[in-house]
Amino acid sequence: MVTLTNADKALKTFYLGVLADQLNVGVNPLLAKIGQTGADVWGKEVRKLAPYGINGGIGSGSETDSLPLSGGNNYAQFTLTLKNLFGRIEISDKAVRASQNSAGAFVNLLNAEMDGLLKASKFNFGRMLYGDGSGLIATTVENVASSNDTITVDSVRALMEGMTVDVYNSSDVKDTALSGARILGIDRDSRTVKLSASASAKIGAGYKLYVQGSKGNEITGLEAVFGDTPTIYGLNRSDYSFLKPYVKNVSGKVTPGAIQSAVDVIEEVAGGTVDFIVASFDARRQYVDYLTENRTNLDYMNLDGGYKALSYAGVPFVADRFVAAGTVYLLNSEDFKLHQLCDWRWLVGESGSVLHQIPGKASYSATLVKYADLLCARPMGQAKLVFDGSSSSGGGGTAYYTVTFDSDGGTSVDPQIVLPGGKAVKPADPTKTSLSFMGWELDGEAYDFADPVNSDITLTATWL
Repeated sequence: MVTLTNADKALKTFYLGVLADQLNVGVNPLLAKIGQTGADVWGKEVRKLAPYGINGGIGSGSETDSLPLSGGNNYAQFTLTLKNLFGRIEISDKAVRASQNSAGAFVNLLNAEMDGLLKASKFNFGRMLYGDGSGLIATTVENVASSNDTITVDSVRALMEGMTVDVYNSSDVKDTALSGARILGIDRDSRTVKLSASASAKIGAGYKLYVQGSKGNEITGLEAVFGDTPTIYGLNRSDYSFLKPYVKNVSGKVTPGAIQSAVDVIEEVAGGTVDFIVASFDARRQYVDYLTENRTNLDYMNLDGGYKALSYAGVPFVADRFVAAGTVYLLNSEDFKLHQLCDWRWLVGESGSVLHQIPGKASYSATLVKYADLLCARPMGQAKLVFDGSSSSGGGGTAYYTVTFDSDGGTSVDPQIVLPGGKAVKPADPTKTSLSFMGWELDGEAYDFADPVNSDITLTATWL
């Protein structure tokens, strides 16, 4: 006979391992690529010493010179509060009793609940991976609906039928009438969302939607790394240049040249290596269209977790529904780690059971939990490109420009590749025997490195 004890044992011994594996690897290709670790977890926090720059104790000299001054590595202290990630199932007492004499029926009942939990958890965890930690999933705009239980939002990308949401008004005050409501339906063409609760009046623009209880409590996703907040990981961005990733708005469609330009910046400026590219679906289509129009083969590669990706010069190129339109991330996955207090576990009661009766209800619940947060040790080694989709860089258009440095007989200076509208980086001054370097000129005029580059240019050194 099937009992709650049997169900409890099945959840702990059979289902837990399957769920944990699926949530660690099966959410999306990026999470499968990112390592997970219990290192640097202290109590409820992640505290990590992140090295940046290089050791200063190096140099050259003659036999009689003093040795180089000592200079150890530079470190910054990252601090993060572990986020509480939950997933909950509910089984009615009636369903349990109805299947008591049929082990197959009870297994089907548990399988259905596990499938539902897994689907919801994958969606939510995948969404958080590309979020900014705020938990914001949509903002209302001018309402085109007529009823008080329907809202119009700026994007439905992070919404799904069945979600339970909290709603905050334009003054950031929680709306008690709508918070706790479930999403009953979504019209993705008109971006209208029908809720299970009604407001006292038609909801206008400026309201914000969050997953229930998640406001400010989600993991520190990619958009937190690429955001413009004054602080990240407890540090002021303005105090540490390595906390600033490369972000560029590009006029045009996705091209290999535009991607390579950003890759070159990461390698040249940050000394990093891009090993993973993830984009929105429209950005990936633009990339594929470019290759097709130019009669270039589409190469594919298999990834861990059973995923398949396009290959960009041997680097996986995937698309994800939670990446904003026109966006391409170029990442070094080795710089990311999911720090966790423990892997996925059932919340266990004093008796050791994971199934508990819900107070006041003829139902039982079990809660899956993980305490973790995502940390990027080297933000400057990551890049984000946002394409506006115009045709200016589509087809065979120019995706980048070359800035060449003519040192006029001085030591050589490497050329730079710059995106349209980008800026060249002032290089180290060249040297020339018996002469002093005065600066760089373009067409006989002193060059300002704050000027945007919109064509191939050659800068010439001047000497005195």
